[in-house]
Amino acid sequence: MATDTSNEEPTQSGIPQTEFVEDVEAFMKRADNNESAEVVLKRLDEMHSKYKFMEYNLNTKKTRLKSQIPDITTTLSIVKHLQLKKESPKALEASFLLSDQVYAKAKIPPTDKVCLWLGANVMLEYNLDDAEALLEKNLNAAKKSLSQVEEDLGFLRDQTTTLEVNMARVYNWDVKRRQGTKTSPAVKS
Repeated sequence: MATDTSNEEPTQSGIPQTEFVEDVEAFMKRADNNESAEVVLKRLDEMHSKYKFMEYNLNTKKTRLKSQIPDITTTLSIVKHLQLKKESPKALEASFLLSDQVYAKAKIPPTDKVCLWLGANVMLEYNLDDAEALLEKNLNAAKKSLSQVEEDLGFLRDQTTTLEVNMARVYNWDVKRRQGTKTSPAVKS
């Protein structure tokens, strides 16, 4: 059965699904494809460009999430460590990064508050329990989002491959059709 990419149904993530063109002849004879092979190939190529754009955006998001998850994990472990030390009478000694390869030593008195960067130059003070809950929620959301992005990338790769095969099949069909029309009048009786 021939199918057309104009009947795309978006997936959960909004990625349109490309159906495989099994019978190119029937695909090209359909009423909505009553156009030349060049027009059909141009339409398929536009869809291919959309897929590549989506892939770029998903890869960018994946890279951002992969760098964000270790930061959240590190911050969460620091908050948990501060919770363990909040009842201690001794100050916590720590080294922190000022700039590349420049560290400073600090003594942190026991506390039940911590300030977290939320992004966009915003920092808020939280008690340790609230900070831990927020960081765990953010970590779980980031991991879930990363999993969804990887799933979407796999689906997108499948759709891109199917579309490229469809493009090759339509192109080859057009070449054979043109060769057939050139040789048929030249047949001598």
